[in-house]
Amino acid sequence: MKIKSSLKALKTRHAACQVVRRKGKVYVINKVDPRYKAKQG
Repeated sequence: MKIKSSLKALKTRHAACQVVRRKGKVYVINKVDPRYKAKQG
């Protein structure tokens, strides 16, 4: 999983990417292609 300072560009990389907040951290999740996972915070 990549750790990034900004996730705005990452969510547009794939149509199935979703930005999700969990426990104060921001994640990009993609169930179709898991290599796009990313975390912030």
